Amino acid sequence: MRIYLVGGAVRDKLLGRPVVDHDHVVVGARPDELLAQGYRPVGKDFPVFLHPRTGEEYALARTERKTGHGYHGFAFHADPSVTLEQDLARRDLTINAMAEAEDGSLVDPFDGARDLKQRLLRHVSPAFAEDPVRLLRVARFAARFAPLGFTVAPETMALMQQMVQAGEVDHLVPERVWQETRKALGEAQPSAFLRVLRESGALAVLFPEVDALYGVPQRAEFHPEIDTGVHVEMVLDMAARIAPGNDVVGFCALTHDLGKALTPDDVLPRHIGHEHAGVEPLRRLVARLKVPNEHASLAEQVCREHLNAHRAFELKSATVLRLLGSLDALRRPERLDLFLAACEADKRGRLGHENDSYPQADYLRRARAAAAAVSSEPFVARGLQGPAFGEALTAARIAAIGAVERPQA
Repeated sequence: MRIYLVGGAVRDKLLGRPVVDHDHVVVGARPDELLAQGYRPVGKDFPVFLHPRTGEEYALARTERKTGHGYHGFAFHADPSVTLEQDLARRDLTINAMAEAEDGSLVDPFDGARDLKQRLLRHVSPAFAEDPVRLLRVARFAARFAPLGFTVAPETMALMQQMVQAGEVDHLVPERVWQETRKALGEAQPSAFLRVLRESGALAVLFPEVDALYGVPQRAEFHPEIDTGVHVEMVLDMAARIAPGNDVVGFCALTHDLGKALTPDDVLPRHIGHEHAGVEPLRRLVARLKVPNEHASLAEQVCREHLNAHRAFELKSATVLRLLGSLDALRRPERLDLFLAACEADKRGRLGHENDSYPQADYLRRARAAAAAVSSEPFVARGLQGPAFGEALTAARIAAIGAVERPQA
């Protein structure tokens, strides 16, 4: 029995990045041998075990054979005769197909270390094309490693384009698309996720509502980048700066301007009412990918209300209270923070505006605090009930917001 550290742990050690997960491959062993040593089985499709002390994953070396479409269309084979090189050969990218022996030596049959130095995301073998999830994984790794200068190898991009043209991406289940997308939205440069998907042709298949934004012009005086798709990329990366790792804010950034794709040609480059027009395509996307309600509900608020956030200083106090109420911000101030992070990303995700301030966020937080500080006790003491109580409390909250100093618009 020989045990090797594999995958992301080896890659990240070589990159000098923190190692989060330690995964291992066991060569020359049978399941009963691991069970006898106290390992706990967890794999349903193939033998994976948890170490009795550390809880880390140990998988028997295995090969795989494609038997059908999609992520589940594989048959796995694991026995003591399977070599480490055979196990590594089934992995997606060369930088993920390295192993470290127990003595610390590197096993690198596919030149992953070289590709790390050259900053390349390159597929291990033509078998890459058999699993469409790998296309999403490449795009996600691009979002993670783009700040380090990584790009997709031309031959890998060509293979991904062939996969899209062959319809393999059509067999992706919504849960896996969302799982990879959610991870990508929490990476350092989510725009790379979009660019890789778009270049491969997969964006039009998986996210047609987002793909439709590319080439749609905006008014240059407000959006020097002009192209709405480019703007969304900039907003995604700004969201990653403002709220690092927060995929809820990232999803709001991704979907906040979907309505601009629906603007009639004779109105362009203006986008009157795009914030309301974007709600329906957002709901379609959410339903298709089975997006969690936490992401979906806030994204709809950002889509519908981001312009009101931008012009917060101009809003009537009653409108500010309505905005806060729609976010349930009086009870859940953390929702207001997420909303404001997405709105700030939108405002600063424009060419030449990356370092702009966003004082609207501070004002809306102070307005929320003022409204939340209004006590209901005086109205209870006056014996108010029902609608009269609600009207009096609302009026007091509006007055409190009105007393909050706001900068000149």
